[in-house]
Amino acid sequence: MGFTLFYLGAIVLIPFAALVLRALELSWLDFWRLATTERALAAYRLTFGASLIAAAANGVFGTLLAWVLVRYHFPGRRSLDALIDFPFALPTAVAGLTLASLFAPDGWLGRYLVPLGIKGAFTPLGVVIALTFVGLPFVVRTLQPVLQNLEREVEEAAATLGAGRLRTFAQIIAPTLLPAVLTGLALAFARAVGEYGSIVFISGNLPFKTEIAPYLIVQRLEEYDYTGAIALAVVLLVFSFLLLGAINLLEQWSRHARRPA
Repeated sequence: MGFTLFYLGAIVLIPFAALVLRALELSWLDFWRLATTERALAAYRLTFGASLIAAAANGVFGTLLAWVLVRYHFPGRRSLDALIDFPFALPTAVAGLTLASLFAPDGWLGRYLVPLGIKGAFTPLGVVIALTFVGLPFVVRTLQPVLQNLEREVEEAAATLGAGRLRTFAQIIAPTLLPAVLTGLALAFARAVGEYGSIVFISGNLPFKTEIAPYLIVQRLEEYDYTGAIALAVVLLVFSFLLLGAINLLEQWSRHARRPA
């Protein structure tokens, strides 16, 4: 216990405490002024908006992918399952550079999408694409254990009693999966809010257009505006703690929902 608390304090709590103490040196008016500049508000809107869209997309397609991986057996299933963890292993900067190359106007995908009006590089859409890429594993890995533990006998009993596949899914499967889906959504959203490496190449980092909050913090540090960087960092820190609390509540709900009556 002592070693755990020491390690947690040295790696997590002390740096966070130092950041909060530095922020407390600012007056409330100065903090509000630095944290709510027009450029900062534009970065917040893009960061949280793109993260929410990416999490929603992962909620839909991640659920379908987890269902296929658990319920169906086909050649290459294990390889596909292993690829789910690829965003974890791939350096985020490499992922961003790869996505930028793919969706650039002369890229493998961009040369076909740009003439159709779909610009994936150096636009907010590119930010969403990058955040969807890094957040997909969280939804899939959260849902897979729930689907594996889902009792097939309940579905078979419902079918025996005359329930169709749609009714079985809506009344039996969906309520069981909902807590896990929401947990995966929250994890993907939290991961997306703090993402930096995979976005800097594909977004173009244009102020008021494609600039995210973590990149703006880096910009403030490069300009030696430490107070401005601290104000932005505290905003993201507070939001991250709120997300952490929401994720813990969702996990407790998920465990309660899976507990047999």
